[in-house]
Amino acid sequence: MARTRTVFSLSFVAIIALVAVVAGVVVGRASGSGSGGGGSGDGGAASGTRIDVIIKASDSSFWQVMLAGADQASEDFGIDVSTFGPTSETNIDEQVQLVENSVSRGVDGIVIAPNSSSALNSVIDRAREAGVKVITVDTRITTQSEGFIGTDNVKAGQQAGRRMCDLLKAKGRTSGAVLVESSVAGIQSLVDRDRGFRQGLAEGCPGVDSKLQRYNNNDINTAASQVNDAITANENLLGVFADNNTSGVGAVRAVADNKAADRIPVVAFDSDPQENAALADGTIDALVVQNPYFFGYQGVLAAAMAAVDRTPPREIDPGAVVADQKNRETPEVKSLLEPPTAEPGS
Repeated sequence: MARTRTVFSLSFVAIIALVAVVAGVVVGRASGSGSGGGGSGDGGAASGTRIDVIIKASDSSFWQVMLAGADQASEDFGIDVSTFGPTSETNIDEQVQLVENSVSRGVDGIVIAPNSSSALNSVIDRAREAGVKVITVDTRITTQSEGFIGTDNVKAGQQAGRRMCDLLKAKGRTSGAVLVESSVAGIQSLVDRDRGFRQGLAEGCPGVDSKLQRYNNNDINTAASQVNDAITANENLLGVFADNNTSGVGAVRAVADNKAADRIPVVAFDSDPQENAALADGTIDALVVQNPYFFGYQGVLAAAMAAVDRTPPREIDPGAVVADQKNRETPEVKSLLEPPTAEPGS
């Protein structure tokens, strides 16, 4: 039976946590200790529930924010949380091995941001067959899990496309090409994001060509080189859309090197210190900011629910916010731009 899709904003994190406490969804099976970040919070016997959190890459501040959210849930509810991640978003084999390790250690649940929509299907199926509850975040998989938490990337991409169109109209430049600078080919969240961007851009700027696209394999230097090449090859390049923080940092570097910030607007996804600095100085015109802290925090709660045979929400979308120079200091936006971070294994 289909379950209702739920959308939450940042302000609802505390409410969701309260509901979890009232419903007793994080009551564990038995007391115990583990190697993770389990704390002495209100979870009581929930300290016996062991949850592994596996991010996409340990080299990204975005995913360290997700770990911080997971660690906070551990502290708040006494859930035994351990955190892991491959070194790069392109390292699918390492992520598969991490899932296998979690199953071998007998954890109750796994929260994972998959690096592929399909390559982890078999190992996730084996985990669930072994009784491990699996919550996926950020990227949907094409097999079953107990729940999904992530941004509707088509809608978020549309937000980016509409903002790019507004920026181009403000400059009086609505005929030409924009570059879509993408991190990794074939990642469904990025595919959806790029598709949404094109849809949002076309709504108000049908004369702008968005077919030009490059993939940088989540490498800042490659992204910078690709954006630089696009700028030097096309003096009339209208703008750059970067679909994750790595692509955004590379785009910023290239635009700054070419002294083109006044001419070429940049709209990017996510946030990290370099992107935030670029937003402040105007090298980036807008950031579409997700809530990875929510991914980690609510992912742990959802996995804990499933581990004690309660049914977590099938889908939760925390939404995305467009940050710019006008709103970046407001409390809600600032909390997304400057969230706490953590390191794998913390």
